[in-house]
Amino acid sequence: MTKTPFDMPTRRAFLAGTAALAATPAIAQSTSSDGTYEVERDLSEVVRRNISSFRTLDWQPYFSNTRNGAILVDISSRALHYWSEDQSIYKLYPSSVPLSEELTRRGRTSVVQKVEGPSWRPTPSMLRRNPEWPEYIGPGPDNPLGTHALYLSWTYYRIHGTHDTRKIGRQSSNGCIGLYNENIAELFAMAKVGTQVLLI
Repeated sequence: MTKTPFDMPTRRAFLAGTAALAATPAIAQSTSSDGTYEVERDLSEVVRRNISSFRTLDWQPYFSNTRNGAILVDISSRALHYWSEDQSIYKLYPSSVPLSEELTRRGRTSVVQKVEGPSWRPTPSMLRRNPEWPEYIGPGPDNPLGTHALYLSWTYYRIHGTHDTRKIGRQSSNGCIGLYNENIAELFAMAKVGTQVLLI
């Protein structure tokens, strides 16, 4: 079988494609003068992305015990840490965090409900900011909560999955903490109603 022009790229096409790929990050983002974050132009908002703080942590500075398990969300490093009750399991997941300080909540809460295949309704303030949004989205690939959700004792706040993987590692939510769907499925299986949660 002979190769057609569409089967094998020409040297010129390969070089042009490589140059375009190499140039894309420089166009899409710029780094701060102190090198601690990148300003990105994606998801229709300018967001800050931390590039240096993703690290393992010990639970002791944050919790007096790990009864029912413990979840620590570090807003600055955009990471979620989980410790099982007996401390035999430690997980570290990249996460999305709220878009702005105004939407960010910090402090202690707990998991009050676990939902597989959650439905989504925007909050009243979200609808005021985005009147074009639907008032309800059922479970499925269009649902902003992804495949699983851990509902917190704070009204409207969740730890949930997302089908839009571009959001992970960014300031991209309206208050919730987002994980890759495969990560929230794993956390969902380990976390209990009553698991302690601390957002810092």
